[in-house]
Amino acid sequence: MLGVEGDGHARREAGRACGLALLLAGLPAALATLPAAAQAQGARFESLSPVGGQPDNPGIGQEPGQDGLPTLRRRPMDGPPRLGNGTSGETSGGESSGGLTSGGASLSGPTGAEAGASTFDTRVRSSGSRTGGATSGANNRAPISLLRQRAAPPRRQGTATRRLTQDVTQIPPPALRLSPVIQNPVVGVPLPPEAPRPQGAGLPLINPLSGVLTPGALLANSLRRPLATDDAYAPLGLKLGSFTVLPSFTQSLGYDSNPDQTTPSLAKGSVALRSEGELNFRSDWSRSELAGELRAGYLETPQNEVASRPNAAGTVRLRIDANRDLRIDAETRFLVDTQRTGSPNLQAVTATNRPIVATYGGSLGATETFNRLSVSLRGSVDRSEFEDARLSDGTVISQADRNQNQYSMRLRTAYEVSPEISPFVELLADTRVYDLRRDASGLRRDSDGIAASVGATLNFTRSISGEISGGLQHRTYVDPALRGLDAPILAAALIWAASPLTTVRLNAQAGVTETTVPGSSGIRTQTATLEVQHDLLRNLSIIVGGAYLHNDYQGVSIRETGFSATARLDYRFNRWLTLRGTYLYQEINSSVATASFSDNTFLLGLRVSP
Repeated sequence: MLGVEGDGHARREAGRACGLALLLAGLPAALATLPAAAQAQGARFESLSPVGGQPDNPGIGQEPGQDGLPTLRRRPMDGPPRLGNGTSGETSGGESSGGLTSGGASLSGPTGAEAGASTFDTRVRSSGSRTGGATSGANNRAPISLLRQRAAPPRRQGTATRRLTQDVTQIPPPALRLSPVIQNPVVGVPLPPEAPRPQGAGLPLINPLSGVLTPGALLANSLRRPLATDDAYAPLGLKLGSFTVLPSFTQSLGYDSNPDQTTPSLAKGSVALRSEGELNFRSDWSRSELAGELRAGYLETPQNEVASRPNAAGTVRLRIDANRDLRIDAETRFLVDTQRTGSPNLQAVTATNRPIVATYGGSLGATETFNRLSVSLRGSVDRSEFEDARLSDGTVISQADRNQNQYSMRLRTAYEVSPEISPFVELLADTRVYDLRRDASGLRRDSDGIAASVGATLNFTRSISGEISGGLQHRTYVDPALRGLDAPILAAALIWAASPLTTVRLNAQAGVTETTVPGSSGIRTQTATLEVQHDLLRNLSIIVGGAYLHNDYQGVSIRETGFSATARLDYRFNRWLTLRGTYLYQEINSSVATASFSDNTFLLGLRVSP
């Protein structure tokens, strides 16, 4: 064993000696060729540290720049770099290795016909000598374009492609035509939502309990804005030019226990057919606005034809934004209703028809704003007309002496304490002029009135919005036989958002109503309605409400107290079709025996809103 190991060691030593001898024999030849090649290319080698970053020692192939940072060494004889494989004179980390470089990238000058041009070699060789590094040949220009080609592509910026695809395919943008709510165009500061407006204290109050089928309309509040509806079931309406129109039609079938609204001894029930149409519209102008709400209906009682009656109500408003601080408002309105035969003002218990009462008029005003202070002046003209009554024996009772015009002027000054509350002071002056100089009893009923009230406009978006005011009024009559009246006035219209599912609406009025009862100057009338809407489901809502009425005839001993209650259930199949069920109870207790009545009405119908 020792002999074998000794022989192996001897052979290895002999091989090493042979290799060393061959290296020494080839070294003079290599040294002889190297200076000639270097001289031909004008290049030289430097022994500099490969460590860069210092001005005095920038690294292999680099030199200090003007800013003190290392830059590539440039020489006048250098030519433009080129990409290629060296054929001679190529080094590997400062040492030759068979004429080929073994670094990641080396620069060397070409030979022969392409003197002065450098090559860029990407071949890697490892044969025991040091790899890596860079040469400092005659041409040492920075291969910026070549390095850019070898650089990794930049990382993709922005959101992922899958996110964009999901946004387009799975979450489509909503169509603008599907917006069920008509919004005011925003110009500068957005306008606050419109609050319900109470009826002016100076307007004539037609007999409230006149046979319309909802408590709000019973008390002359049929022009109120509708309660909010879930957007998924709100009607889309029709787009006509720059207007959005929301039409609807309701057809109901039911039973009315006392359509004549007369004393229980004369009551005659009948099947009831109720047809009603509505049209709401609003402009989509960038400034100013034209909007309106129109409603008309007819109650048919086939088993009691004389009790059949129409009713209608509507208002159209125009707002002109003259400039930033000046706004002009114009409005037209109308109300069509019927008198009940037992009314003390009709004085015809045996009337065979319900006389029609029509009130219509308009107003024009302007509002000027001085920072938080606003002053508005509005003039109004209203007219009331009464149809003649016919008795069972054919006699006609003329009511032309009740036809009259009313002219009024209203001045309001308000100060915006905050966006939520704006108190105001209001002054009202009006005059009422009848068509006939004297009525049927020989009295002149022309009168003049003046009123003063204070109130506030509320706009608590998440709770209460609306307007409330109260004050006093004084009315004097031309005829000395009619005593002047002093009475409190009240006007309130409030909406309370009790919860996201429950809404409460309150309307109240107090004023002086005209009358033709002999010896009476007028009627002190107080009315109030309360409605509560609760959404049981997104498409199922219930509305319950109540109304109160009190009439006090001045100068005579006639008193009336009325009450009504309603319950309505709306089930919306979709945006345009709704099933509606309604129950209405009405009652009046009067000191005049023939004026008291009670009535129950049941209706079930379909409402179509295209």
